[in-house]
Amino acid sequence: MRIHFKTSYEHDIRLFPDWWSFFVYAALVAVAVILPWLLDDFFLGEVTNVLIWAIAGLGLMLLTGQTGQASLGHAAFLAVGCYSCIILMENGLPFLLAFPLAGVITGIFGTLFAIPAVRLHGIYLAIATIALSVLADDIIVLLEPWTDGVSGKFAPMITIFGLEIERWTTPDRFYWLVLAVTILCTLAYRNLLRAPLGRAFAAVRDSEVSATAMGVHIAFTKAAAFGLSCAITGLAGALMGFYAGAFNNETFSIVISISLLMMIVIGGLGSIHGAFFGAIVIAFLPQALSMTTDTIGGMIGASNVAIPGLETGVFGAILILFILFEPMGIYGRWLKIRTWFELFPFARKDMFKRQKSYLKTERLR
Repeated sequence: MRIHFKTSYEHDIRLFPDWWSFFVYAALVAVAVILPWLLDDFFLGEVTNVLIWAIAGLGLMLLTGQTGQASLGHAAFLAVGCYSCIILMENGLPFLLAFPLAGVITGIFGTLFAIPAVRLHGIYLAIATIALSVLADDIIVLLEPWTDGVSGKFAPMITIFGLEIERWTTPDRFYWLVLAVTILCTLAYRNLLRAPLGRAFAAVRDSEVSATAMGVHIAFTKAAAFGLSCAITGLAGALMGFYAGAFNNETFSIVISISLLMMIVIGGLGSIHGAFFGAIVIAFLPQALSMTTDTIGGMIGASNVAIPGLETGVFGAILILFILFEPMGIYGRWLKIRTWFELFPFARKDMFKRQKSYLKTERLR
């Protein structure tokens, strides 16, 4: 059993709780770096897709899981990041400048949207973000001189210090690029949670009245959460564009927004790990379903078995099961298993019982 004795406030805001955690994460990064030598191009592409979804999940997790602001319109910000990066590169800007600028531009758009949206709560905020996601499709078509409308755009070759990077011809280099962005975004997210702004996010999520009493500026905190969340999401959108190779107004649909929200709920709201666990489910479940249907088709002698709505139905069933039986998601289940082993034989079943509690100050919202 590992017990942490905290003797100062600094212990509570460490980047890693202890040296064991540091070595575990270092080992994961080392395995991730050597992965191109262990997997073929197909599975390496799938892992790259997981990392891109994880970056997008971190962006939405910062807003929904950490600040408590529901959003079903993050597909629009994925599109802003994607189109911004490609348009900047088409106008002669190198990738190393166009890529971060795409995140900054998306963050500015998110902050501008947050100015009127911070007055909304709960389902009303979700409806407003859905409207934004629906409008994004029409806006892309209307801005045809820049976005090429329904014809779409093709992602150019990435060149970094003379090194060419492309998803199809050099999948290993593209994977390392995505891995580097994932690590940087994760470290930025983790350090933000340790900062006063990150604590303000959690205070707004738990109780706006209590946060106001502690001196937190609610409107500024929500706008900052929107801006930073959209900036990270914009980086993921740019990488999605390079991963897909070609995209148009239908690429970033409202289905992407729903998948993102479902991903962080399944993975575990309010945790960095939840974004990665949810990304694994979102990225690999369609492939698993495809392989399963192909296997069943081979067993019954059918060359191709197509079940309409199978993927959507399975995703919906998984989400319902998690909401009913494990609201804390995959990461919450892992925490319970780890705690049980750490406390064995003193662990008791009742220690994981869900408490029926309600913060009275929430009624004043």
